[in-house]
Amino acid sequence: MSKEAKGIYKAWEATIKKSTAAAKKSQALAKKRAQAIFAIATTMSVAHADDDEPGTNDLQHIERVLSDGEFYTGQCYNNLPHGNGKYLWTDGCMYVGEWYKGKTLGKGRFSWPSGATYEGDFKSGFMDGKGMFTGATGDTYRGFWVMNLKHGQGSKSYANGDCYEGEWKRGLQDGQGKYQWQNGNCYVGHWRDGSMSGSGTMVWNNGNRYEGLWERGFPKGKGTFKFSDGSSYVGTFSKDTNEQSGSYYPSGSSASANFDWDPQEIYTIHLKDCSIYPDEQVSILPSQKITYWPGTDNHPGRGGRRVSVDGRLSNYSWSSEGNGVSTEEGFHVEGSPARGFGKHQLRIKPVKKQGHTIAKGHKNYELMLNLQLGIRHSVGRPAPAINPDLKSSAFDPREKVWTKFPPEGSKHTPPHQSCDFKWKDYCPVVFRTLRKLFNVDAADYMISLCGNDALRELSSPGKSGSFFYLTNDDKYMIKTMKKAEVKVFLRMLPAYYNHFRSFENTLVTKFYGLHCVKLTGTAQKKVRFVIMGNLFCNFAIHRRFDLKGSSHGRSTTIKPEAEIDPNTTLKDLDLNFIFRLQKAWFQEFCQQVDRDCDFLEHERIMDYSLLVGLHFRETTLRGDCIVPFTSASRTPSGLRTPTGNGDEGGGPRLSGSDMDKLLDPTRWASVRLGISMPSRVERTMRKPDCENQLVGEPTGEFYEVILYFGIIDILQDYDISKKLEHAYKSMHYDPTSISAVDPKQYSKRFRDFIFRVFVEEK
Repeated sequence: MSKEAKGIYKAWEATIKKSTAAAKKSQALAKKRAQAIFAIATTMSVAHADDDEPGTNDLQHIERVLSDGEFYTGQCYNNLPHGNGKYLWTDGCMYVGEWYKGKTLGKGRFSWPSGATYEGDFKSGFMDGKGMFTGATGDTYRGFWVMNLKHGQGSKSYANGDCYEGEWKRGLQDGQGKYQWQNGNCYVGHWRDGSMSGSGTMVWNNGNRYEGLWERGFPKGKGTFKFSDGSSYVGTFSKDTNEQSGSYYPSGSSASANFDWDPQEIYTIHLKDCSIYPDEQVSILPSQKITYWPGTDNHPGRGGRRVSVDGRLSNYSWSSEGNGVSTEEGFHVEGSPARGFGKHQLRIKPVKKQGHTIAKGHKNYELMLNLQLGIRHSVGRPAPAINPDLKSSAFDPREKVWTKFPPEGSKHTPPHQSCDFKWKDYCPVVFRTLRKLFNVDAADYMISLCGNDALRELSSPGKSGSFFYLTNDDKYMIKTMKKAEVKVFLRMLPAYYNHFRSFENTLVTKFYGLHCVKLTGTAQKKVRFVIMGNLFCNFAIHRRFDLKGSSHGRSTTIKPEAEIDPNTTLKDLDLNFIFRLQKAWFQEFCQQVDRDCDFLEHERIMDYSLLVGLHFRETTLRGDCIVPFTSASRTPSGLRTPTGNGDEGGGPRLSGSDMDKLLDPTRWASVRLGISMPSRVERTMRKPDCENQLVGEPTGEFYEVILYFGIIDILQDYDISKKLEHAYKSMHYDPTSISAVDPKQYSKRFRDFIFRVFVEEK
């Protein structure tokens, strides 16, 4: 062993001793691992600085002490770890396994100084695939992972003796699963976001059991509590005594009937010892470790470690040299052009915030004040407890509330500086219940819409003539509506409500409120508008597409790709990607698209579209270019990985805020179908002689992205105007290419197209 390696070993061993002084067992394990590493290292040859570079197909064995004191021993290719190797950080963390051009990718083992370990699949530095995590306190998880989060089928044994086996999503129990407590209690049923939610059965060790509905870890809704003696209580369960009701049924063999039994005992007594054991936390994740390698951008001379909002190190660097400029939205534009990349390079312009702030003096300033006053009044006024089982009268189109807002104020409204106006709430109980169903906090909702920050008006109205306004935090969008659209929405509101109750992952637009402002005086102007969720509110969106499956008039721009504004919404004939989803996501996507299209077809809705947004992530940026992965090869373990881009070891240069979002594990807990989904896209190319070819030919060039999508514009029914449009355009164009077609035909064409551009990742 070289002197430098011995020095590194001693320093590393000292770190282990310091960090595990309170845990002798972990210290012994760490020392044992260190000795094993350096015993192997002594058998490997050392690469000297004056050695010739290896041939294109050669792998070199090296032992290298890096400038910041970290150590690597193993295979190397083009001066980067490639193949099998071991990397030791000065804080005591260690990775042993497969590398690909300077990144951990394939089979490997990562260990923490605390004694915790992960052994399994890695992808671009993330725990991704199948693997086992063993915690320092005794927690063990075996199953599937996606970007450091448990996702898919898996089983976990907790340090206190509890165990769970079933489905996981975004790091939490979600789907069907079984949780067994160490005291013998057991729950089998549906989970959501880490708690018992949906239909399930709890069996206690004394023989009692509850079968029924759950919400956030507690019985909520219809259910049956069965006692060990055979008697039972059947009814509606709730922690709110005003919502509970039911009947007690004694058993024929019961010696004494318990007619006075209180269902609240489930919450106060029976579930007292049935909490879910918390997951063990680690100090840092494998994807947040930096490898400073000579000859790459990731070394102290060109970047530095940065601490994310949760206090952990990021594995991405940023340039501090004079020839680089960090753009507002995170792309790094260098002074020199890209070199060594023969493949197509995707050029992205900097992303600018959409819209213009509505300040005092703007023509719609008073309208904005009216909207905010009305929303604050509607959401903030006292209301009875919410019951999701709404009466049919709540959906009556005549169920609306008018409120006068005089400038001097009234008994129910505050004084204000705007003009005199009237405010109308459509079906207020329904939308209050929908906001509850969407887990929208009333205070946060009012702050977003009615806080000190002004709304932003989009610079140009949509094709329908509607105007759009965005909240400052980008969470919500306000759209003005025509009277006909309001009628369609109110007609389909009961079905819309039931659809969201049945399918929480529906891709259909979420609506939070339907209102109207009526100006008094001679104008008597009415402005109807709906509040809906904004699909693009987490990451900067670099490409956005509005997809219908039709070709006539479905092109937005003829500009060169490098000149396309990221805020421009492209259409079907502009689409140059195929979206690849992992198997579990793809299956869920296909099922949900079918459900949503069936719903819209039943309601006689057409002309809707799938809005798709792309945020490019796992790519190499040079200048203002994004360089794709261009083919697929295999690591030593056989794991398929993108290759062929001449990576040079550089990581993506994104803005600090975007990188905190990308690497913060709590951010990934918000991943849903169509929201913040890690995915891959493959570039396509249309044939020169096929101008109306909807789906181009795959090129084999891949990009790692964060994917967003949802179904929008769902308030257009097949009315007389659309029938006339269909008749007219059918005489001049191919009837299959136009958007205005019968809802049944529209639904089939839409699905056929979407299932061609969204495919399963093999």
